[in-house]
Amino acid sequence: MSDSQKTDPETLPPNIQAILRKPSPASACLGLEFIACDPQAGTVTVAYNAGENLCNLWGGIHGGMVSAMMDDVLSLALGLTIDWGQITPTLELKTSFLQAARPGRLTAQARVIRRGRSISFAEATLSDAEGAVLATASTTASVVTLKRAK
Repeated sequence: MSDSQKTDPETLPPNIQAILRKPSPASACLGLEFIACDPQAGTVTVAYNAGENLCNLWGGIHGGMVSAMMDDVLSLALGLTIDWGQITPTLELKTSFLQAARPGRLTAQARVIRRGRSISFAEATLSDAEGAVLATASTTASVVTLKRAK
């Protein structure tokens, strides 16, 4: 990826431009921060500034919140493969928890494995600030073209 793609939002794919302009409430709650993407490779890297509001009673990030982070970054990667007016709703999400996630900066990386005509597949990892992999995930998503309102 060129340096201009990292710094100039106008050179980024439409789905990335959209989250930079106005993140979804769920992404904002998770603390989403865009880092980089490579549309040709189908990869996205983001960070989550995970606060204590995402924790369970024992001080770790709740597993559902970790799964939400994985779903979020996976959908961004899949968004690199679609046209304007299409979405990629999740059909299946599998998250494997390798270590407890703690509040702080977490980095997620996702990549598209296969983009089919109507079904796509992607994988992701979530790491802590020291680079330890905390979770992995895979998803199956549908490719849906939205209908215009009449």
